[in-house]
Order: sequence, then C-alpha cells, then structure tokens
Amino acid sequence: MAYNIPFRDCAQFSAGGATNRAEYLAWIDGFAKGIGRREAVVILEPDGLGIIPFYTDINGNMEWCQPPEADPATAASDRFFMLNAAVDRLNEQPNVSVYLDGTHSSWLGVGDAAKRLVDAGVNRASGFFVNVSNYRLTEHLVKYATWISKCIAFAHNPDDEGWRLGHYEFCGSQYFPANPDDFSTWHLTDEWYDANLGSVVPTAHFVIDTSRNGRGPWTPPAYPDPQDWCNPPGRGLGLRPTAQTGVPLLDAFLWVKIAGESDGECTRGLGPAGTTIDPEWGQVDPPAGHWFPAQALQLAHLATPPL
Repeated sequence: MAYNIPFRDCAQFSAGGATNRAEYLAWIDGFAKGIGRREAVVILEPDGLGIIPFYTDINGNMEWCQPPEADPATAASDRFFMLNAAVDRLNEQPNVSVYLDGTHSSWLGVGDAAKRLVDAGVNRASGFFVNVSNYRLTEHLVKYATWISKCIAFAHNPDDEGWRLGHYEFCGSQYFPANPDDFSTWHLTDEWYDANLGSVVPTAHFVIDTSRNGRGPWTPPAYPDPQDWCNPPGRGLGLRPTAQTGVPLLDAFLWVKIAGESDGECTRGLGPAGTTIDPEWGQVDPPAGHWFPAQALQLAHLATPPL
C-alpha cells in the first residue's frame, strides 16, 4: 500500500503524508525502486480520490476537506497530477499491478467515482480498488465496482451523436435509479446499463478488500458522531484472499487492511480523541494502525465464512 499523499485523510485519524508534490514524487520513486523487478500489487493511496482537498464534484459540490495549508486554486489539480505521475512511475516496474481508489458502495456515487478515477489515470493502471479499510458487503461492492467500470465505458464511448461522451453524471448508480437503502432495488441500475451501454464492453478491472466485511457494516446507536467506520463492534473477517473470483472484471479479493489494526481513537463524538473511552469497547481505542487485540479476536470469532 502506498499511503503518503499530501493532506492524507485530511487531518483525521490517519493524517500525515508528504508535504508537497516534489516530496511525494521522490517518495514514489523510492517506493518503485524498492519493488524493483519483484511482483507486486500496489494499492495506491486509499482515500486519495474519496477525499480531495478543495475538489468540486460532478454535481457542483465543494469537498468538505479544505486544509488551511493547501492552496485552494491548485490543491485538487495537484492531487490528480501526483496520482497520474505515481501510476506512470509504478508502471515502469515490469511486474507491478497498480490500483486506484474507488471508495466503496456507500460513499461516492458511481459517476463521481468513475470521473475521479479517469482523471487520476485509471485507464493506464491495472484498475481500481473498493472497500479498503471498510466493512461493506461483498455482494454490494461487486455491483458497485462493476457499475463504475461500465460508467467509464459509457462516458468514453459516444454514440453517433456523442451525447454521452464525458457525461459521468448520466450514469446509473447505487443512488439512482436504485435505492441505496434497499438492495432489492439495485437491479434497476443493472437494467439502466443494459439499456444504455449497448455493445460497449467495460474494461476497467477492480479488486475488493474483504479483510473485515464478513458481516457487513455496523448500524450504530444514536451517538453525536457514530463513526460507523471506526472500530465497529460485532464485525468479522470476510472472504479469504484469492484471485479466483468467478467475476471477469474482479481480479482478486484481498486483505488490504490488516485485520486487528485499529481504525483510530474512536470517541463517537463524546469527547477528545486519545482520552475518551469508546463506549462500544469500554476503553480508549489504540491509535490508527496500532494493534487492537480485542477487535482482532472478535473479527476471528465472527469470521464469515468461519475460520
């Protein structure tokens, strides 16, 4: 995993990263040299496309992440420049497969994710990843990622009138015509692509992080800030890592997030991080990336399928 982009995680629990473009590109160069000729799958910058400082999405909404140290005029374009440069540098290594951030099925809409991926160089990469460090159900993720691939194909293959070229906002998604809260309606988006994609064949591949999604997402109680992504209780390990997926565009199920590493010092909005007891665990949670024994044991006990 390459995780060093400037303004990484936008000052949240996993904040850090390089301080500027030149520093990041030098770091990526060293990262690539370290791989050398060895075979590697590179997960390039989780959250790197989900949280982009001062970015305006396809619906005209400004990103909430607006760090005071960033230049509002260049922060978003710098992010895409660095990711494109990283894809090209990693592609110079003969045995590297590089995947970009496609977020997950309860985050970016399909069209928004597709446009960000294209702008970041996904058409020169091996594909994109979904659900890294999250808990979304595999069944939902397969549909979501397949739609992203189809949306990319849709917006890059105009019909005779060219009405769809570049129009990612037209793409069906988990939000429409499907209802994101009712999986039984997701067939409606399948049908949208059946009706609108025509003979165009999607080519963007993807991988899914199944390290902790065996029981799907957590439904939290009414906390001031539930932080449903942060060390949720009652979760289990998911499908084991394999490249035998049975889905043509799905290259692998991977365990990207190390199961048992903390997501951060979760407080559920009840107080400052690092001092407030997480009411779900009865303790101050370990910092992001540190080992969390109680969570690790629970993930193993509740693994689906069982260990």
